[in-house]
Amino acid sequence: MEFSASLKENFEFRRLYSKGKSAVGPDIVLYARKRERDTNRVGITVSAKLAKAVRRNKVRRRLREIYRLNERRLRRGVDLVIVVRGRGVLAPYRVLEREFLSLAGKLGLLR
Repeated sequence: MEFSASLKENFEFRRLYSKGKSAVGPDIVLYARKRERDTNRVGITVSAKLAKAVRRNKVRRRLREIYRLNERRLRRGVDLVIVVRGRGVLAPYRVLEREFLSLAGKLGLLR
């Protein structure tokens, strides 16, 4: 990821949940908040209740790739958290990509 880093700390996720804007779709929820710097930070969460580790990691890899391929279309200077919902674990790649771009557009993250 060229312009991005990972969100890793729990307090950063909690701050985004409470103070960020959100957009909800059937498969994923997107939280976003502007930041002072010119780089993006991305976090992806999949609850252990949804699936076992192999399936959770597969969804996480898909979403990371979707973000990477569409990174240039997104504005810079944003913290972003992608939360996978129950249906999202079984969703095909194209559905996840379409929904990610749709939710990013609703939040005004697309250039």
